This record gives sequence, C-alpha cells and structure tokens, in this order.
Amino acid sequence: MTLSTTFTESSTYTITHARHVGAKVATDLRRIQRLYDGRPTDTQIANYEAEIIALMKAGYVDHVTYGFKRNGSFIEPSLRYAAAEILGSAAIDDDPGKIRPGANIAGATFTSFLSYTSAWWALSDTQRAKAKAELPIQRSTGTEPGITGYLHQDRTYSAGGRSLQRATIRNF
Repeated sequence: MTLSTTFTESSTYTITHARHVGAKVATDLRRIQRLYDGRPTDTQIANYEAEIIALMKAGYVDHVTYGFKRNGSFIEPSLRYAAAEILGSAAIDDDPGKIRPGANIAGATFTSFLSYTSAWWALSDTQRAKAKAELPIQRSTGTEPGITGYLHQDRTYSAGGRSLQRATIRNF
C-alpha cells in the first residue's frame, strides 16, 4: 500500500499587497529626500508610489531604479528594486531604511528608469496605452542608464507572493 499527499498553494496578489510594498519604496525615497537636498520632491514620491503600486499589482514591473544620475549613469545613493515571485511561504519582508548619508550628488539630477516584464510587452498597443493613461508618470522608451559603482543587495520587501529586492548603488 502506497500513501501520497499533495499540497496546492495559490494566492492572489491584491492591491493591499501592492500598497504594502509600495509604501516601503516611498519610505526609502523619503529618507533620501531628508538626506539629499529635498530630492525627490513630495509630489515625485507620491507619483512613484502610485506607479509602483499599480504596476506591481498588475505584474508589470521587472525592475526600477530611483536616484541621482550624473554623466548618464546612476550614482550613489540610487536604489534599484527588482521584482520577483516568491515560492513557498517563507518570505523576507524587511523594514525600509539604511540609506547612507553623505554621497556626493553635486551636478546630479534625480530621476528614475523602469523596465517592464514580458507580461507588459505581451499586451496590445491599445492595452498598454490604456494602462499608461491611468498612471501618474508618463514614461517614454529609452536605453537604461548605467551605474557608477556597484549594486549591493540589502533589503527585500514582500507581500502576497511577490517581492521587490532592493539593491543600493555604492561607490567603488
């Protein structure tokens, strides 16, 4: 006699899950704001948060970088968030923070770059246009900027089976 057991796990990623993760991104951006000349602005932070929530909910974020760009490259203290699906129930959900103060941002502008998932590109042009129209940020197509320094993965924010893995850009 043989005995077998099967487990099935399913979850639905809700707007509540996306808001939980989006709030942590917004908290990181507010800490950068406090440490670095009031940039990004409150309006930018609110728009970035609303955008990441909507795109995470729909499964359209591959990765996004927020931070300071100088000479065409992101510099410290920029942050890159990479989206991932979580397998199993053991998910890490860190507290936001640990933004290093004192980086040289002279001559740099605050900006962001978002890379979409294959699910986004599988949408028709009409579907993508409709989804973009509902977002607070109207992004254009472009080449992803490089980084000056290296990426140091230091945080993971998760809820409902999806996560954003944060890496900070650090100087060599």
